[in-house]
Amino acid sequence: MESTSHHRSPTEMSLPTRYALYAVLILGSVIMLAPFFLMLLVSLFPGEALLTRQFALNQITLNNYAETFSVVPFGRYFVNSTVTAVTVTVVQILISSLAAFAFARLRFRGREPIFLLYLATLMIPAQVTLIPNFLIITRLHIYDTLLALIIPGLFSALSTFLLRQYFRSIPMDLDEAARIDGASSLRIWWQVILPLSWPVMAALGIFTFQATWNDFLWPLVVTSSDTVRTIPIGLSYFVGQYSTAWNLLMAGSVIALLPVLVIYMFAQKSFVQGITLTGLGGR
Repeated sequence: MESTSHHRSPTEMSLPTRYALYAVLILGSVIMLAPFFLMLLVSLFPGEALLTRQFALNQITLNNYAETFSVVPFGRYFVNSTVTAVTVTVVQILISSLAAFAFARLRFRGREPIFLLYLATLMIPAQVTLIPNFLIITRLHIYDTLLALIIPGLFSALSTFLLRQYFRSIPMDLDEAARIDGASSLRIWWQVILPLSWPVMAALGIFTFQATWNDFLWPLVVTSSDTVRTIPIGLSYFVGQYSTAWNLLMAGSVIALLPVLVIYMFAQKSFVQGITLTGLGGR
């Protein structure tokens, strides 16, 4: 028997209920946006205004942003973060999609035990692997290089798991039809599976880019020179033992926020759809 219950849209609600819903949404938005507004506000005023707690419109300046690049090599940090985050995101999605394709679409002996063993690595905290990864990096003689920042992030059991779950929802008839036409497994992965998985890969790409872009601990451990360090390390330079340059710190934070914000704005539709398809939304 078909259920007659359904979720009512805001236009079907009574006027008081609709206003109450809008009020809650507006309040939640204000609470979430307040820290970002405060960050932007502090970045536009000189340090003296913060000390005296006197903010005037004629004090608004963009000098903090220019000073951020002159006090520390912030431009170099930005380039390093961009190269690292983009490389890790692209390569990790490719490697994870290949592994997910093998676990989801190919049949071979020991597939399920191997996958469970691979999945078990998710239970290992990242802090546990910090020292082994550091020792590997030093033995490979790539300490204080971009490779040291990139290589450990190229493999992700979580991305493999989520992509595998989505690949399993794609009908196997597509693979069989492609094989009849003479397509190999690699060609099926590239021309059949990946084009159907863009929403999921977009969501994972945003998560991966954001995690790599904001990572602080690993770059702190494997870098020692300004030519390789990333933005999170650069922001820490504005925090001293006895004082903090809040205006420069907030200006640098605004600059660090822009790439993630721009990527999310352009990929918002695919991001939301990908979360829904992979089950990350709690469904």
